[in-house]
Amino acid sequence: MKIIYLPLLTILSLFVSVTAFAQTSPADDLDKSDKADKTASFKVGVNYLNNNVFMGRSDTVKTPMIVPEVKYTFKNGIYLSGSLDIIPNRVQNKLDAGSLAVGYDYDITDDLDGGVSFTKLFYNPNSTQISSSISSTISANLNYDIASIITPTISVDYNIIKQGFGNDVFINAGIAHDFAKEGIFGDKDLFIISPTVAVNTGTQNFYDAFLTLKKYKLTAKGKAKEAAAQKLIAAQRVKLSKFSMLDYEFSAPVEYKTGALILSFIPIYAVAENKLPPRITSGFVAGPGIFYFEAGAALKF
Repeated sequence: MKIIYLPLLTILSLFVSVTAFAQTSPADDLDKSDKADKTASFKVGVNYLNNNVFMGRSDTVKTPMIVPEVKYTFKNGIYLSGSLDIIPNRVQNKLDAGSLAVGYDYDITDDLDGGVSFTKLFYNPNSTQISSSISSTISANLNYDIASIITPTISVDYNIIKQGFGNDVFINAGIAHDFAKEGIFGDKDLFIISPTVAVNTGTQNFYDAFLTLKKYKLTAKGKAKEAAAQKLIAAQRVKLSKFSMLDYEFSAPVEYKTGALILSFIPIYAVAENKLPPRITSGFVAGPGIFYFEAGAALKF
């Protein structure tokens, strides 16, 4: 554990003097007076996630996380970023995961932009995150602003899975609209609400690996029960390797920017599709969907 995370912590400590988030926020997009006059930027902050949910799927135990993040973006659009996942309610192994990413954000036209990135993920061996079987991700995305009314987006992720399981491909399609207001509490502040609807499709080898390597091994008591559990998931393996609808997500990200400070709040309601039979996911999220949220504060220079 210490050996795995020492290089990560060392690199992140170096990033603190020059780095921030891997995602571009609504404030980042709307607060550009001239796209041709780009400058380098440094962003550092921390987010609080009340539960770990991945593609509409969540573990039996609610897992809140504190996520410090750092990012440095060069003038040409290339960026470096890093983050840590800290589980505050654990007695041991509070440092659950981390990531390092390199990417490139670019403008194709005034209304069309995109990006590509590579992210290396690190997980505690005892992590119960649904995505903990993913070792790295290659991503690409496009965003098109239609007359400043709506913004359709599409992204493709190729996820490399550990332990010999098949890799995954995710395709996300969404549509959003930004409601922006300047000068609420000061001459230069900016308030944005961005109602968003998105769908995630893809394969579920990550879920196969999570259930097989983590869930059943940690919860099954005795070899006989673990073998029975393994048999159940093996019967679903063909289904998990097929491309299918994963979930629908409804969110309304809220951001307030004043000077270098950015405050954010993102409520999300996810409706999972193509769930596994209850005998396999007993104790997991029941019902039509799950609500969770993320709140954060950042400084961008």
